[in-house]
Amino acid sequence: MTTSGKENSRQGRARNTSRRGLAQGQRRASWRGALLLASTAAAALHFASPALAQGAPAQPAGTASRGAVAFAIPGGPLGPALTQWARATGLKVLFSSEVVRNLRTNGVSGTMMPDQALSRLLSGTGLSYNFTGATTVAIRRATDVVPVAGASSEGAIALDPIDVQGDGTFGYIATRSDAGTKTNTPLIETPRSITVITQKEMEDRGVQSVPQAVQYTAGVTTGAFGYDPRFDQIYIRGFAETTLGDYRDGLRQYSGAYTTFSTEPYGLERIDVVKGPAAVLYGQSTPGGIIDRISKLPTTREIREVVAQVGSFGHLEAAFDLGGAGDTNKNFLYRIVGLGKTGDTNYDIADDELMLAPSFTWRNEDTSFTVIALAQKDETDANVAMINRLSHTTKLRASDPDYDYQKQTQYQIGYKFEHTFNDMWQFRQNLRYGTADVDGRYLTGSVTGGGFASTNSLIYRRGAAVIDESLSSFQVDNQLQANFATGEVGHTVLFGLDYGTMTDNLGTGTSAANAAYALNILYPYYGLSGTTPAVTTRTGTDFDQLGLYAQDQMKLGNWRFSLSGRQDWTSRTQTNLLTDTVTGDRDDNAFTYSAGLLYLFDSGVAPYVSYSTSFQPTSNVSQDGAVLPPAEGKQIEVGLKYQPAGDRMLVTVSLYKLDETNAAKYAGYNGTTGISYYQSIGEISTKGVEVEGRFRLADGLEAIAAYTYSDAEIVNSATTTEIGRVPAVTPRNVASLWANYTVQPGLLYGTSGGLGLRYTGQTYGNNTNTVINAAYTMVDAALRYDFGKTNPKLTGLSAALNATNVFNVMPEVCNAGLCYLGQGRTVLGTLKYQW
Repeated sequence: MTTSGKENSRQGRARNTSRRGLAQGQRRASWRGALLLASTAAAALHFASPALAQGAPAQPAGTASRGAVAFAIPGGPLGPALTQWARATGLKVLFSSEVVRNLRTNGVSGTMMPDQALSRLLSGTGLSYNFTGATTVAIRRATDVVPVAGASSEGAIALDPIDVQGDGTFGYIATRSDAGTKTNTPLIETPRSITVITQKEMEDRGVQSVPQAVQYTAGVTTGAFGYDPRFDQIYIRGFAETTLGDYRDGLRQYSGAYTTFSTEPYGLERIDVVKGPAAVLYGQSTPGGIIDRISKLPTTREIREVVAQVGSFGHLEAAFDLGGAGDTNKNFLYRIVGLGKTGDTNYDIADDELMLAPSFTWRNEDTSFTVIALAQKDETDANVAMINRLSHTTKLRASDPDYDYQKQTQYQIGYKFEHTFNDMWQFRQNLRYGTADVDGRYLTGSVTGGGFASTNSLIYRRGAAVIDESLSSFQVDNQLQANFATGEVGHTVLFGLDYGTMTDNLGTGTSAANAAYALNILYPYYGLSGTTPAVTTRTGTDFDQLGLYAQDQMKLGNWRFSLSGRQDWTSRTQTNLLTDTVTGDRDDNAFTYSAGLLYLFDSGVAPYVSYSTSFQPTSNVSQDGAVLPPAEGKQIEVGLKYQPAGDRMLVTVSLYKLDETNAAKYAGYNGTTGISYYQSIGEISTKGVEVEGRFRLADGLEAIAAYTYSDAEIVNSATTTEIGRVPAVTPRNVASLWANYTVQPGLLYGTSGGLGLRYTGQTYGNNTNTVINAAYTMVDAALRYDFGKTNPKLTGLSAALNATNVFNVMPEVCNAGLCYLGQGRTVLGTLKYQW
């Protein structure tokens, strides 16, 4: 399809699309019937909820059904203590800042019911509480009414309430995530390694892409194919997550044979990285884990923000983020995020984008319904590779920036629905439909008569290529959650049924090398134009997946135990659409499972152990066109987490052994058919150690530190010279450190800045370990100023200067026979106004 490295950069991608025969259509119909049955059952449960409620314990809503909780809240100011109680229980707390002002609590420690802990926190303060809903509690004076927005009564303060959410973040530190369990669980109580990149971290570092956002995360590497803005090239624990690990708001963003959904980081609230096999909840995935991109969604807090940005290579950007409540009762919420940018990036690669993401929420005490939409248009280049010569890369584009383009238009629309039937039962349904269309062309040496005629030749011969692809996908995830206790054991039980389907249509075409496109590497000339080749191959893929899963998270005193199981049924068909012949057809089913055990000491120390498996059906084909068998993974992980009271740090140390069998790895590119082919290496075994800490070290000082040690080995392979070797582009050592300081009141008040170091150790450029990629270190820096700190008239106005890769290090990364260049230095200046 492309020259040195376009298709190869799609390693690990679920492939292609087409029509099915009658049997496939019947299977799809049966699956949709199962989905309809599940929806009907959920509706029946909804209408039966009064009967269920009659059998529920007669205790305050949202307390007993959640079971006993381990608390370790120290004495101190009451407001922060209530915040910690909310995070520990997953409930919402409503209170006026005036009500808790100057009040202190003796704290609470031990395992008990949420209402018992709340009573102890409020003891001696003169305040009381009452549950206003299944998940909401209000704090008030004995003579006050419940503090709600705009309320007014003698003795009450007419202030908007503080809505303390159980999944709140503190700077760079997040305390909860549902990515690892699909329930809102504290990270300190989750027996596996999970990293959350918060919005503040992304803003402080001036993040421009998802790969850039995760670069300070333990166990995560980027840049295996150099600088490639077309796709989110990310590896977790040595396995590519570019396609099968790409999730947004809990639902997978399917990829086609070439196309992936593009994610703009300005539209994200946070990014959750789940490390290790996650198939038990999400279905087919790689053993490395998943990355869940969490969208900015409506909130009761009023949001008013506009941003202007200029930067290197003619970068110009404008963005806005507007949201809040549409009525005084805050039953209707909205948020609209938009962005437009133009310019280039390194190597004259285009970087244009328009994005609009509206979302709306309707809610009451028991029900929430949020509609989420996205419209986005991007333009970059279709071939971003450099010319390779004498087994190394040059700094010359293999394509031509004037001829080359890749235009992508994508739309997504869906919703998140949640209903609480009673104290025990909750139902959630997440649904999304998406389309992506790509139109691109480029120049390449990977055509008939292309490349250098000999090792001494200075003329790089090029032909033209075209890409034409359309992708559509649909996913729905139904979740039924029950919170109850059996004796002293608290349970959070989750039942799930999810379904996903993807249809892809890929057209490609090339023309032989053309003398008009030839490039003299000593006197390179760019600025060519020409015709676009005709589409000569058209491949289709249909993919369906149905999954049924269950999970039980148990609490007994300070012990936490989780057990999960899932059954998947998948089907995929590949078709030559020009001849209407099936070229690949495969059905698979698998059972995956996981188990975890954790003990939470009152000090905040939490040792844990977990075991999990994965199942990865693939549409990758071998050189002879046969669909490869699915890969399977298994991991055992032991670790230690530490989060003391006060949420000033979260440290995770994890040791793991991760094995994958039938691993599909890129093996080559067929220039005639325009399709990459793969081979099943056999087995890869990885032993690793990860250390990651997120800290608030002092007033104004925050830091992130991460270190990864990975010992990976190819255990079995069809290529005997690869056995016992290290998989390509898998570094043994990776380390990073980012520190940010905000000046406290004084001479430079309003000033803040950050400095980061990223080290990537030596890697091998192929699976036989005959090519070595050198280690490298990059430096990032940021400087910001908040004008409102010294001039109240300028409140809300701030400026920032971010430099990524300050010293312009552009490492050469060779991978599977081709070499690439890393991204060079970029500088961005940002002006932001919030009101």
